[in-house]
Amino acid sequence: MTETDLLASNYMFDFESFINLSPDLICVAGYDGYFKKINPAVSETLGYSNDELFSMPISHFIHADDKLITGRKREKILKGVPLLNFENRYITKSGDTVWLAWTSIPIKTEQVVFAIAKNITYKKIEESEQLSFRGIQTGNKPLTGSGVAISASDQAWLFELEQLVRKYIGKIDINIGILSDELSISERQLYRRFKSILGITPNQYIRSIRLQVAKEAIESGKYRTVSEISYAAGFDSPAYFSKLFKNVYGTAVYDYL
Repeated sequence: MTETDLLASNYMFDFESFINLSPDLICVAGYDGYFKKINPAVSETLGYSNDELFSMPISHFIHADDKLITGRKREKILKGVPLLNFENRYITKSGDTVWLAWTSIPIKTEQVVFAIAKNITYKKIEESEQLSFRGIQTGNKPLTGSGVAISASDQAWLFELEQLVRKYIGKIDINIGILSDELSISERQLYRRFKSILGITPNQYIRSIRLQVAKEAIESGKYRTVSEISYAAGFDSPAYFSKLFKNVYGTAVYDYL
């Protein structure tokens, strides 16, 4: 073995060690949608054995709500378009949700995709704690600002309030003044009740309902542009709506259209 061969051999050994020791998820996926090679971080993060990960299509491990958008991204990759900083959710073997941020490069001649992902679950948890209305984004039982389950009477009040907000969204610029008039309580009382139940302001609550309405509008398939969705949900600025949607849902609204 020549000196050059020896150096190359040592380099490959070090590189393999780096991949195996990396906390990031590194993999090679085939154009057929299956993992071909993975580093230990993949199985450690998802909780599956290598055999399980190799035996099922990658889509099997993706969160149900992210399968559609991920499928669209995959179609672009197969056309030779690299994927940069794409965030989606995976479900671990224990049933937990893991957020991953992917960068993927297709190699058409080999019919494979080289990909690396960072686990950003902790970041999403921090963002979730700052969301104005957690129940809307998570679908879990509503919580107070301190994390305590909301009482049945308060849930009933919130349900009535949500129907009221939805009635006006897209028709008028709904605000705390309109809500207080409809509910026959002062603005100060309304503000205090929001803070005591949800730990947020009325305006934050209204914004959260608008985002939920926007998401429902997208899923309905009736709207084709960001502007249409923005106005339907009561946002005056499509640019502001797009930024807020990305911050809350982790995906650009354009990716759903």
